Amino acid sequence: MENLRALIRIPTISHLDERDTDWAQFTAFRETLAALYPRAHSALELEIVDGHSMVFRWPGRQAEAPTVLMAHYDVVFADDEGWQHPAFGAEVIGYEGQSVVWGRGTLDDKGSLVCILEAVETQLAAGFVPEHNLYLCFGHNEETAGSGARVIVDVLESRGVRPSLVLDEGGAVVEGIFPGVTSPIAVVGVSEKGILSLRLTVEQLGGHASTPPRIAATVRLARAIVRLNRKPFRKSFVATNLEMIRTLGAHARQPLKWVFTNLWLTRWPLLGLFARLGDETNAMVRTTQAVTQLSGAQAANALAERAEAIVNIRIAIDSSAAEATEHVRRAIRDDAVSIEALHPTEPSPVSPTSGRAWQLVKSTIEENFADTIVTPYVMLGASDSRHFTRISDFVYRFSPFEMSTAERGTLHARNERIRIATFLKGVSFYTSLVGKL
Repeated sequence: MENLRALIRIPTISHLDERDTDWAQFTAFRETLAALYPRAHSALELEIVDGHSMVFRWPGRQAEAPTVLMAHYDVVFADDEGWQHPAFGAEVIGYEGQSVVWGRGTLDDKGSLVCILEAVETQLAAGFVPEHNLYLCFGHNEETAGSGARVIVDVLESRGVRPSLVLDEGGAVVEGIFPGVTSPIAVVGVSEKGILSLRLTVEQLGGHASTPPRIAATVRLARAIVRLNRKPFRKSFVATNLEMIRTLGAHARQPLKWVFTNLWLTRWPLLGLFARLGDETNAMVRTTQAVTQLSGAQAANALAERAEAIVNIRIAIDSSAAEATEHVRRAIRDDAVSIEALHPTEPSPVSPTSGRAWQLVKSTIEENFADTIVTPYVMLGASDSRHFTRISDFVYRFSPFEMSTAERGTLHARNERIRIATFLKGVSFYTSLVGKL
């Protein structure tokens, strides 16, 4: 736990414009990591990729069918405003009867990185040698560009590395997320949505705000946004949604158990219910859109010559960037609003929920989290693991932490924190997993 606290105190904040990133903090992080985990740095081969991402290689008895364990050590911006305890203080404070470490990166994602290295150090001390090669891949800009992971994959691909298992951050052990199910649920991402940002732009002559035209650039843009907001994307259950409903439904109380296990009859009413039940369930069954940035004139008394909006879209796995862009174009119905696609990433392929890789993850969860139901799901956010689908068909997303609704709400927000007991279970999970590789 002290190792995690030391690393949380290093503010490795990544920025979309990397000229704003303080790379000295990233160097300090890697130097501190080497001091905290001497066995791993001595026994494993370390390569720095894309300037700051780390690739550790632990040679096994054979090179075929290697495993990749992933994490990232950059974090989103945080200052102390609104935090109950300093964002990079890593203070241990009692909260709701438990000892808790507070700080940016405890859950996303330095917690996982430290758990992995704690497990490796433990197994090295015990004289363990993996049967197959093991790679630890720690990205430096997952929260922004994700180029570190992409370059890691380029390097591994050039060397003919085809992992039999890739495990990254993602789902967690949660409770109270599915109607009628009281047991803890481990949600394991077998795919993730695609990402697309669209820049909507309206350009026209400016002038003084005292003589506005009937439809100013900002008004036209606002009208386009309202039209788009009134046209949600189509809803559907993909195969992974249905498998999750069947898996969890089998553990629900009646009559919900009957509803969830007889989808041949209840599928379409359930689809409508998911779309209305809440923001998370709605996002599960369709592509989503959110206007996240707006800009207009540079002065209060000037007409905007250029009005812009950024629409962040998360693409359902049965759709595509092209389909999403066309939906927006049809919804807006205005050729005067230009649409530009920014850095589109298609949805990830779906990894299987049978076979050695899935069973390895599933059984390790069940060993370390008693009475937990393991289910596949489609991750709504994005992770570095999406790049690894290029070299592996077995990519899964799971953070081995028990997270309450309140704790999940601190991701990318204020008061991010992790219970010490939760962290220790994460170490136990990775120690068990590494011992099977």
